[in-house]
Amino acid sequence: MAVALLLNDQEEVLTLWRYRFAVDQWGYELIGGLVEEGEDPAATAAREAEEETGWRPIGEPEHIATFQPLPGMVDAPVNAYIWRQAEKIGEPTDGEEAARIEWIPIDRMLGLIKRGEVLGSGAIVPLLFYLASRNAGTS
Repeated sequence: MAVALLLNDQEEVLTLWRYRFAVDQWGYELIGGLVEEGEDPAATAAREAEEETGWRPIGEPEHIATFQPLPGMVDAPVNAYIWRQAEKIGEPTDGEEAARIEWIPIDRMLGLIKRGEVLGSGAIVPLLFYLASRNAGTS
């Protein structure tokens, strides 16, 4: 899997508001999807951003990390990337992905995570990484 943390000049992060049947919950997620055979994970994250939101990441991504959410249970690496620019290229082509696409100030994300409104480690890990590195002066 590959996920994209897209930020804009106002320090807002692009999110998807979705319902997840497995946990019977609505919540925010970052953009992402399964890496196709032979595809570079960064290309997957960029492709998914365009398909799911209509926003195209600009420039080279910063690789945050590759992590295993449940290494004792399943081999499911997540590759996380940051882009600090994106351009609107149209409407999402994968309209089933989100009930709402929303730019949220990064400073609100910690509160949303704490309240359980951000779903999945694929969103939580990159967001916490970015917030920690920004506060440490290394983002």
